[in-house]
Amino acid sequence: MPGSSPAGPIGTSGVSLTIDEGTMARANSPAPGTVGADASAAERRAAASVAVGSSGADPAIEALNLRGAARAAAYALKKAHPSVKFTSGRRNKADQARAMASNVVHNRNWIEDTYAPSTVSKACQKWVDGHPDAKTQEEIAAGLLSVLDVATDAHLARLSRHLSGDAFDVQPVETDAAAIKKTIRGLKGLDIFLEKEGGLIRWHAQF
Repeated sequence: MPGSSPAGPIGTSGVSLTIDEGTMARANSPAPGTVGADASAAERRAAASVAVGSSGADPAIEALNLRGAARAAAYALKKAHPSVKFTSGRRNKADQARAMASNVVHNRNWIEDTYAPSTVSKACQKWVDGHPDAKTQEEIAAGLLSVLDVATDAHLARLSRHLSGDAFDVQPVETDAAAIKKTIRGLKGLDIFLEKEGGLIRWHAQF
């Protein structure tokens, strides 16, 4: 459910820690706006002009190319827990294809298992099913990108909030895990926080 996270914390017996790039949850959400492209020059200038606290902008967070509530939330999380490491922010379509492919190489049904059913997610899974000889991450990423390249912005918006800069992933940890997750769940504007996606341990927050 939105605002909740699945059971299975880090350190659970029999669960291996797998950290890789994140994706959207298996849940529908409203269209987040312009997708599939890096932040515009105007958006970057606006972000750079905003002073955050007394220390100013954080290069690690600014490199995520987040917008609005997601950017503010990243700063709030980092202020509360300076040790947190962000593993993914805004993605363009090529980035998204690579992120998906990095999981598909381990599980050919990962897209279907992870994403909310949509025109694009079904098309991506169909491409994987129709190309059993594509086994490397590079081959799969190229094929998935061919699907994303012909999708409309409206359809892409239903695939991943990463495409619009409205989501970020945090590297899962064991030390202070409960406190960090509690802070994430309390971030302003949070839509969904997940600890697992497609059977992989990953902390994903979307706004």
